Amino acid sequence: MSTEFICFCIFLSCGVVHLMLTAVMALFARHQVKYLAIAWIMGLFTLGFLVTPYASSEEAHPGVLHPAMLASLMVISFLQSIYPLSIPLPGYLQWERMWRYASPAIVLLLFYAIGLAMGSKPAVIETFVDFRANLLSSDLLIRMGMLFVSFYYIFNIFRLPRLLAHVEFPHYLIGYSALLGMSAVFFLIIALGYQRYLIIIYGVVFTLLNAYLCFRVLESLALELPKPIVTEVAEAPTDEAIRESEHDFNESNLQYFHRVEFWMQHHSDAWTEFTFNRDTLCREVGVNRQLLLQCLRSQGYNNVHEYINRYRLDELKRRIRQGQITALGDCLDAGFGSLKTVRSCFLKMDGLSLDQYIKDNAPKKV
Repeated sequence: MSTEFICFCIFLSCGVVHLMLTAVMALFARHQVKYLAIAWIMGLFTLGFLVTPYASSEEAHPGVLHPAMLASLMVISFLQSIYPLSIPLPGYLQWERMWRYASPAIVLLLFYAIGLAMGSKPAVIETFVDFRANLLSSDLLIRMGMLFVSFYYIFNIFRLPRLLAHVEFPHYLIGYSALLGMSAVFFLIIALGYQRYLIIIYGVVFTLLNAYLCFRVLESLALELPKPIVTEVAEAPTDEAIRESEHDFNESNLQYFHRVEFWMQHHSDAWTEFTFNRDTLCREVGVNRQLLLQCLRSQGYNNVHEYINRYRLDELKRRIRQGQITALGDCLDAGFGSLKTVRSCFLKMDGLSLDQYIKDNAPKKV
């Protein structure tokens, strides 16, 4: 199997991944405009990966600071410095601001395109000695301009968390922005000394970073999905009722779920103990782990821990509203093992801060 064929397969796979990410983000952009930037920029990356296998063929020898490499670096750095902003700052999608930010790159690309159209031949630079020999040529001056504009965009990638300190900035974007900047620096190294295997490594790393961002976006969207509604179960299903429902998979799951719900709603003294867990619940309601997980998932819960913590979270909220929680340490009385777990559940299951909920809902002292 030739190296060229392997390269083609890898970049085709990267393009397919970006195409999938484009389709998913475009679907969400129909409902919330803040995902529009990710959608169309992922589409541009898809096109880039379809072209790259031909540009990086065995016959290609770009040399040092080739204009195509610098133009690619400048465009990728520009796009990377923009699309993370679309999550906390949908207003950044204003076209006037976008064009103004892109104007240095656009001007340089236009100048270079005009020069090529007028018959200007790009200088071939194989070594840094050739670079010094062509230092004052218009071709090289524009290339240096591309390089400095790329530095500007790369610098902004690293600055993203600091620039957005005044807004609610997802914590995962701090590390993500740093990795984006490092990937752009890596591409700069490739532009200085082209190596085909480095292009392949960059393509794979670049794809993994973009996939990570999109999956984190999907995770944040999951917090906004409707949560299963807790309804009062007046009577637990009998063993006979459960046996009669076994011919219908969905009805059987519902009967088991009602049995679990009835027990949970009448034994708060048990699950408000932090030692209460999945095995305890299985033993009390008389079902095995598989049946318990199956019936809970049929009603919208991901796992048993989420189900138990939902009850604990609702109980904690009730106590906060009634003034029974007067200190953060009291939050553990609802069954959580640690304050860190309480904060994590609040944020993960409701997208809320524990401290803010207490501040907004605890009875005001007269």
